[in-house]
Amino acid sequence: MKKIVVKFGGSNLRTDEDPGRILKIVESYQQPVVIVISAFYGMTNYLQELIWKVRYDQDSVKAGVEFIRRLKQDTLLKNIHHAPSRERILQKINALVLELERFLLGIHYIGDIPRQTEELILSYGERFSSLMLTEILNEKGFKAVEKRPEELGLITVGNSGNAGVDYAASNISEKITFDTITVIPGFYGISPEGKVTLLGRGGSDYSAAAIARCIQADSLDIWKDVNGFMSGDPKIVRSPRNLERLTYTEAAELAYFGAKILHPRTVEPLIETGIPIRIFDISTFVQHQEPCTIISNESRIHEDVIKSVTFSDDFGILQLEGPGVGMKAGILAIVTQALDKAGINIKSVITAQTSINILLSLQDLETARKVSSDVLPGVVSHLNILDNLSLIAVVGQGILETPGVAARIFGAVSRKQINIRIISVGASPVAAYFIVDKTVRDEAVQTIHKEFFP
Repeated sequence: MKKIVVKFGGSNLRTDEDPGRILKIVESYQQPVVIVISAFYGMTNYLQELIWKVRYDQDSVKAGVEFIRRLKQDTLLKNIHHAPSRERILQKINALVLELERFLLGIHYIGDIPRQTEELILSYGERFSSLMLTEILNEKGFKAVEKRPEELGLITVGNSGNAGVDYAASNISEKITFDTITVIPGFYGISPEGKVTLLGRGGSDYSAAAIARCIQADSLDIWKDVNGFMSGDPKIVRSPRNLERLTYTEAAELAYFGAKILHPRTVEPLIETGIPIRIFDISTFVQHQEPCTIISNESRIHEDVIKSVTFSDDFGILQLEGPGVGMKAGILAIVTQALDKAGINIKSVITAQTSINILLSLQDLETARKVSSDVLPGVVSHLNILDNLSLIAVVGQGILETPGVAARIFGAVSRKQINIRIISVGASPVAAYFIVDKTVRDEAVQTIHKEFFP
């Protein structure tokens, strides 16, 4: 029997009827699978807002947990019709609600938000989902068991809020019975000290991949509400093509540079093992459905090399300017160490003789400028912030080895008289990217897509 990890995200859990659709998909596998489940759509954001409210407002604790309890009760009523079963499951929901209430009250009483408590509270979105799905599966005649990361021993390492899984320490295969459906809440793991640690926003994809690696699964099946990876964003380009095959590296670059199909770290646990990622469209589910996109080590070079054009608006530039700044030893090391200490992730660095350009998430720009100015007094002439930008990435295996591809990319943009602020080619073996003003982003994406997908 194959070992298959099946991931359902928050976009699959928008309405009270969605659990029923998930049950049909689980049934279609005709064997027990390991399910990794996200929080219901919007729940993590709601919990995040609630954490900040309760710090100063005790009334919001009761109101918040009662709102969550009613949501879960409504889902229960829509999916379970046996009254005794409803009562039994409702008691489990209420027990989780009481746990959550105690942690929220703790934040109110101390008037602060300890990082560890915040991460623990945010994990409750997934805890509610896994409890609900397990109980619904069992009531509908499936044999299912819930296993939380703390029970499995899904051990994490690294920074709080964006931890990684320690595969060697996570011997979870020993705690999973593969003749039964196992439901695991995604998004979090456990530190070696037994504390809840989050795997980053959207990290349920990554946790599913890590679990697939730990149990040596035959595949990781991710169900989305979109038709897999495309050659471009259908909201911007006409008639984008479905990408049936991608390499791990191509998928990682597309995810990193804006394609919202996968969490950027999803491929990380699987590259060495060769476990394929199969992406399915839940909105078009039929029995014996074929995957929309398969991600594996198998390399298929498109005749024009380019497979997709993607973009992200969550990029800004911290620019360190000064004569010879690119030649002064130690400047970049000083800044990167300071940013790392401040918990700021650097997305890319592009240097020149007179400037160092550090690409960051928009939310980190102001903090990064302050941190950098504190450690570089008098070393650089100007610290500039460049925002209202868009980063456009062109991805395809063979992009560096095929003559003329870069010329076609930038020639197409040039013919539209679009000004390019920064270009990077060669940093990745499968991607070239450049930065333009956000106002011309759509036109740039459209013209490149048309060049390679006429």
